Amino acid sequence: MIVPVFIPHLGCPHRCIFCEQEKITSQHRPPMAAPEVRAVIEQALASPRFSALAENEIAFYGGTFTSLPVALIRELLEATAPYLDQGLFAGIRISTRPDAIDPSICDLIAGYRVKTVELGAQSMNDEVLRKSGRGHSAADTGHAARLLKNRGFKVGLQIMPGLPGDSEAVFKETVSAIVSIRPEMVRIYPAVVIRGTVLARWYLEGRYTPLTLQEAVERCRHACTRFEIEGIRVIRLGLMNSPSLREPGQILAGPWHEAFGHLVKSRIYRSR
Repeated sequence: MIVPVFIPHLGCPHRCIFCEQEKITSQHRPPMAAPEVRAVIEQALASPRFSALAENEIAFYGGTFTSLPVALIRELLEATAPYLDQGLFAGIRISTRPDAIDPSICDLIAGYRVKTVELGAQSMNDEVLRKSGRGHSAADTGHAARLLKNRGFKVGLQIMPGLPGDSEAVFKETVSAIVSIRPEMVRIYPAVVIRGTVLARWYLEGRYTPLTLQEAVERCRHACTRFEIEGIRVIRLGLMNSPSLREPGQILAGPWHEAFGHLVKSRIYRSR
């Protein structure tokens, strides 16, 4: 069981054109410190779904964890220590940007039993990254992943088919580049147009056309099939079905579906 602690946009140097974390996670940006972390964990421990016998993890999602002030990183991670010491959790996972990883960060998080680091690669095409306002390169993703793997961390990569400048051919190149990095896991989030984002403005101005649902399913089918052959786990397909995203008018366009993962898996089954 993964217990998520959401830190929407915390540590992010800017907002990418597609991002609206409060709506994606249904979590508004609270003051984040040790008491909030402990409250989330205690709530999870009280859930009937929690089992101390399972391989549980605490995960910090929704921001750029390793770009937070070092004092806050230490405070948040130290808040998890008692639960790890009791054997209730096997480790911690964090999500961050590829350009927010360096040897000193690896030293810091390793000391607090972080086991898995998920990097928001989004694409392995520099033009797609530039148009999306990511502020990092494809090479940054490869460098960060190698550094983490050499230090013994498990690596996850997040990719987004359908961003501006992406195409079927470009996405297939991204998939091949991800395979060459050899992450342990991948999340695939087809780009959707969420109200209040730069991407929403571009869509309304006619400057951006999102993937259709069928196009997104087909691209994810290709990616999942390739990753399965290479022994790379796909741990998420499509945005989570959050209450905020279900509110009328929040998703303006794009391949969002409450059971997107099921659509992709059905397509894979039918293609065999």
